[in-house]
Amino acid sequence: MKSDLDRLMAERGLEALIVVSDHSYNAPRDYLTNGARVSGGLVIKKRGADPVMVVNSMEIEEAAESGLTVYYQEDWANLFREARGDKSPIDAALWERCLEKLGIPHGKIGVYGKGDVNIFIFVINLLNASLQNYQFVGETGYTIFDEASVTKDATELARIKSIARRTSEVWQTTWDFIASHRAEGDTVVKADGSPLTIGDVKGFIMRALLDRGLENSEMIFAQGRDAGFPHSRGKADMALKTGQSIVFDLFPHEVGGGYHHDSTRTWCIGYAPPAVQEAYDQAMGAFKIALETFEEPGQPSHTLQDAVLDYFESKGHPTIRSKTDTIEGYVHSLGHGVGLKIHERPKMTHISHDDRLQIGNTITIEPGLYYPERGFGVRVEDMLYIDEDGKLVTLTDFHKELVLPLKG
Repeated sequence: MKSDLDRLMAERGLEALIVVSDHSYNAPRDYLTNGARVSGGLVIKKRGADPVMVVNSMEIEEAAESGLTVYYQEDWANLFREARGDKSPIDAALWERCLEKLGIPHGKIGVYGKGDVNIFIFVINLLNASLQNYQFVGETGYTIFDEASVTKDATELARIKSIARRTSEVWQTTWDFIASHRAEGDTVVKADGSPLTIGDVKGFIMRALLDRGLENSEMIFAQGRDAGFPHSRGKADMALKTGQSIVFDLFPHEVGGGYHHDSTRTWCIGYAPPAVQEAYDQAMGAFKIALETFEEPGQPSHTLQDAVLDYFESKGHPTIRSKTDTIEGYVHSLGHGVGLKIHERPKMTHISHDDRLQIGNTITIEPGLYYPERGFGVRVEDMLYIDEDGKLVTLTDFHKELVLPLKG
């Protein structure tokens, strides 16, 4: 959690964190600033102190909404003139001023964030040459932000619950939208008799998301054979057909970037062929087994995946454990953490045995079966969290009916 940052900084020997930014969304900045919407600037966290935002004068009011101390970049015009338009020395001077103003002790400074790599390499080289008592360092692998964000505090969970509620509304309105149509033969059609396409449905979904302050441009809505490939986005010009499986994976975040919700449903319009129904029933069986396998916080996350692998293999399906290169059967891990990134720790795979489930985790459970050459795939996914009592609680409030009847 965020409250762990000082401990994690001490373990890494960091006296401060500096998060750099450009004009795009920046997850570490969001994490430290309670979702403040600003462009550029710095966020600096001294170990043992609250973060401070350093922004230009146009961003002061937006930055102040974070509730943090905000400084504006003084003498920017004069510095820019002296540097003859070269911004990099100005950035280096600004960093130096901030370290002094905030009383950052000499030592290691962790640098994170987002921006033009070439500029920040140049700035850090300048600083390492001129400030001999500081060492500006990066980090790979399981970073301090990865480790802190693996568990969510009450404020984060409130944001995630809000997104989950709005996402569930989109699930329902999309179901109702498709159901309002009719079929001619095996093709779902609109009022004018033209086919209802995947592109039509995705357009409806994106508008429904935006109406609720969410966005998800890369959603998965794949039908038939395409549904047999877990990450197929679906073909926009494909008409919806009755009796074909549709894998619909919706993972929106707050508009402009922020926390996510992640859930998947499988639908068959009108009716479900026996092979699809059987596979779906088994995916639902695996989902139930995963939930039942969870016992208490501290449990290795791979145990849930192991139980699902055992179940699918007992039903005769290839898995990534029984046949590592399979593209049929159960071909992926059981789930993952979700937060400011759509994929976070803990991992839920049989390969990694390091991660443990903890109070404050927000995770997905998403078993599926994929048979592209048989023309179908199925997956079911809820997002859940582990509450203060150590219970696994769903964040996805939408039914798991397979058959979507038409009413048009």
